[in-house]
Amino acid sequence: MQSRVLCLGGGAGGPAARRVRLLLRQVMGGGAAATRSGRLEVRALHSSGDTVTIGDVSFKLKAPKNPELVPQNYMSDSLAQSVVHHLRWIMQKDLLGQDVFLIGPPGPLRRSIAMQYLELTKREVEYIALSRDTTETDLKQRREIRDGSAFYLDQCAVRAATEGRILVLEGLEKAERNVLPVLNNLLENREMQLEDGRFLMSAERYDKLLQDHTKSELDAWKIVRVSEDFRVIALGLPVPKYSGNPLDPPLRSRFQARDVYHLPFKDHLQLLYSVGSNISPERISQLLSFATTLCSQESSTLGLPDFPLDNLSAAVQILDSFPMMSVQSVIDRLYPYDVFLGKEGRTAVKDVLKRFELQDSESPLLPKRITKVESGSKPLKADVTVQIGEKEVTFQVPAGTGLLKNRPQSDTFIRTLSHDQLLAEMMQSHMVKDMCLIGGKGCGKTVLAKEFADILGYSIEPIMLYQDMTARDLLQQRYTLANGDTAWRPSPLVTAALEGKLVILDGIHRINPGTLAVLQRLIHDRELTLYDGTRLLREDRYQNLKEELQISDEKLQERSIFPIHPSFRIVVLAEPPVIGSSTQQWLGPEFLTLFLFHNIRTLSRREETEVIKQMIPDVPSVAVEQLLSLAHKLRDTNDTTAQSLASSLSTRQLLRICRRLSQHPDESLYYAVNKACLSRFLPNLAKSALQKHLQDSGIETSADDTKKQEEKDYTCEIKDGILKIGSVTMPVYNSTEKMKVPDVLFYENAQHMMVMEDMLKDFLLGEHLLLVGNQGVGKNKVVDRFLHLLNRPREYLQLHRDTTVQSLTLQPSVKDGLIIYEDSPLVKAVKFGHILVIDEADKAPTNVTCILKTLVESGEMVLSDGRRIVANPAHVEGRENVIAIHPDFRMIVLANRPGFPFLGNDFFGTLGDIFSCHAVDNPKPESELAMLRQYGPDVPEAILQKLVAAFGELRSLADQGIITYPYSTREVVNIVKHLQKFPTEGLASVVRNVFDFDSYNMEMREVLIGILHKHGIPIGAKPTNVQLAKE
Repeated sequence: MQSRVLCLGGGAGGPAARRVRLLLRQVMGGGAAATRSGRLEVRALHSSGDTVTIGDVSFKLKAPKNPELVPQNYMSDSLAQSVVHHLRWIMQKDLLGQDVFLIGPPGPLRRSIAMQYLELTKREVEYIALSRDTTETDLKQRREIRDGSAFYLDQCAVRAATEGRILVLEGLEKAERNVLPVLNNLLENREMQLEDGRFLMSAERYDKLLQDHTKSELDAWKIVRVSEDFRVIALGLPVPKYSGNPLDPPLRSRFQARDVYHLPFKDHLQLLYSVGSNISPERISQLLSFATTLCSQESSTLGLPDFPLDNLSAAVQILDSFPMMSVQSVIDRLYPYDVFLGKEGRTAVKDVLKRFELQDSESPLLPKRITKVESGSKPLKADVTVQIGEKEVTFQVPAGTGLLKNRPQSDTFIRTLSHDQLLAEMMQSHMVKDMCLIGGKGCGKTVLAKEFADILGYSIEPIMLYQDMTARDLLQQRYTLANGDTAWRPSPLVTAALEGKLVILDGIHRINPGTLAVLQRLIHDRELTLYDGTRLLREDRYQNLKEELQISDEKLQERSIFPIHPSFRIVVLAEPPVIGSSTQQWLGPEFLTLFLFHNIRTLSRREETEVIKQMIPDVPSVAVEQLLSLAHKLRDTNDTTAQSLASSLSTRQLLRICRRLSQHPDESLYYAVNKACLSRFLPNLAKSALQKHLQDSGIETSADDTKKQEEKDYTCEIKDGILKIGSVTMPVYNSTEKMKVPDVLFYENAQHMMVMEDMLKDFLLGEHLLLVGNQGVGKNKVVDRFLHLLNRPREYLQLHRDTTVQSLTLQPSVKDGLIIYEDSPLVKAVKFGHILVIDEADKAPTNVTCILKTLVESGEMVLSDGRRIVANPAHVEGRENVIAIHPDFRMIVLANRPGFPFLGNDFFGTLGDIFSCHAVDNPKPESELAMLRQYGPDVPEAILQKLVAAFGELRSLADQGIITYPYSTREVVNIVKHLQKFPTEGLASVVRNVFDFDSYNMEMREVLIGILHKHGIPIGAKPTNVQLAKE
């Protein structure tokens, strides 16, 4: 090996400095002087007797058996003094044969110190990121099936012990309690009993046994030697202070701890100076002082999360290219305090900004827009020019594998000033790090991310996150091959990393933080270890390894080592955290170290008008003005009820309302807003607030309008293959699958025809529909009749509490001993262009139903067996496992209204935004009477009228909240059916079929008896009732 001298630590390795050091050594007597003076040096001398010396501690190197497992490119030319101290301490513990625990604040520093030590001492690494899904099989042995027989495969801890590697356990606070004690005996005595009957034994005991027995005898007893070079380095956060499970005392006692705090101020300053040569040194030191202040004890007592100090170098890199830019705007990206802090916290941060003179001037310089994008001099790079103030700055960013979009105009994306600015800022962040876009529902996060990807020629990999997602769903899933063998399938995230796509992780606020931990190394270091032992390396480390070992790509891939594509990037979308809530405060100190954050504010009124008018040119402009004045009034108030209404009028909903108005200009805006907010089911307070705001914005309804609505002719007819409902027409669908078209007994009435006409209008606009109503108002009947008239085949899914994401998309069954996945109704509907009716949507957990969002919005979805649904048929050619969405596919979702007495989840609140919503109500008295006459032609008219009047009054009491149960048409119809079949039974006994449910609730019973008596229906046996019954 060639000899290489690294003089790291005390200053530059110039000849003058070296002479001074030699003098010092002679004066103070020998090599111990360096240590005494507190200045340690790393001297790595690779000569025949390979030894690494740090200060006074030396370590003898061994040649690694598998050099490809030794970490690469972690050592830098100039290590900070504090890091050298840590490395020397680890080396001492290594010589003592002790296991170490590096504890400290979140960030990549602890991991990089561990890897630097391994690189320095040429040790092989077994790395595992612990998460809440880690089980003992991930640590010890996992069962696999080959050729029909099961066998055990060693996992990281066992491999490290037998091969003499170093086991790096990251995130001990994430693992569930009582998982890590499996390692206790391995840590203490280097012993472990394995599932396959082998027994791991410490090196010295094994060697003693070897003196009396032969190796073949020990092999027959299944005893395996644990290498004397095996060590464990654990990395964890201090709990409490950070969230997680506290360390188990027996586990803690087996480790030697070392506090690895952030780099000391001086070291960090040197590092930042070397990154940002264009910025004035005092600017950098102000920035670092600000960050250090936010990490101090005083700040954490104020409840401020730690500032992500490790990301400062990213910020300085941006400022280095844009020295004229406002520093505060860059700080906002590292630490978006406006989003996750309450009023007190925000004031505290602003005070600190003022103290270090980092606050914006009157007119801060911010990037305005991207002026041009050209392919760079290097492959997979793009030269982007951004205008900032009057100047233009050109810089290089990673680009995708597709073609760049030279003209930044797009037909579906409307450029507004704020979007231009945001895209320019995203370009700057893209130069250095992955990013996270934070914004409310329907404010255009997905659209912006897609436009960003288009500009740079990225292909997109959208991944919808949900609450129960496990680490395996994120990285690799197990499946069985055709012959029954077990195998691993990489997740879309991993394939995207290998192919250099832009991954969009949608809904990171839903996922459990313990699961997200498995991605930290991928985001910080661009390295990943998968469950089947595959290792993904950063491009430069991979090339380094290739050169050093002189082996080809094929050879490395045989050893399952792959490079991560240099273009690969992650963009994360999230909704803002709820300030002050313990459960929904997802933006914690650990998360802050991962990304640069961009907060998407809602569009200003002028921009929103511009977007609407360009997207929908023929919408009446008076209506747009009124609509926007209402939406912005609701958004700008501090009243919580009004703000909850504003979420139903996001930009997405406003576009939907305007699309409909452009097709049906005679429709009243008052009606459209009430429909979007589902005002029929709002609590009284919110309803009156909405009415007040509607009046203020000049949106009102007149008596003539309601009269016109009632007098309109609601009939439906099919003539020459054209269906006409009310005033809307549509050709009848020509379907081959007649048996799937629903056919249902349906008596027409004006109210239901109005709902169907409404549904048809939205259906023609290409919307997916959501029908919300109380029980028994005929939602299923209306939908079935609607599909019957259109002659559309239907697929039906009923959701419930135990519905999972997997059961929505696939149904596993076993055929001839093999697991076969059959398509669920959802996949069938997508393939064949049927209508998917999802019933009881509010009964399933909202974190499950939220995966419908990508399907409805972008027409994309990944199924749990690895296939994917795509919207654009052009993407299907030549690719297997891809299903193109049939152009006729539509979804109709049915749900009960939110709130008591319904026990469902608030489906409308979480997903109402992406559907066109319709409130289905009980028919009006005349419609109901007409319908009951058809159910009970022989029942006397007087009885029918009594029933309709009594139930009408009960419903109005339920709306006012006096009684809880909303009595519906279903109940009246059942009473009438009974009276039709058994005319001799008295009305008093038949109505009890409905009201006996309430016979044990005294207050309710009093109310009911009062109302029924008022309408002449006898119930309960008192002398007055007998009188009523005689009448």
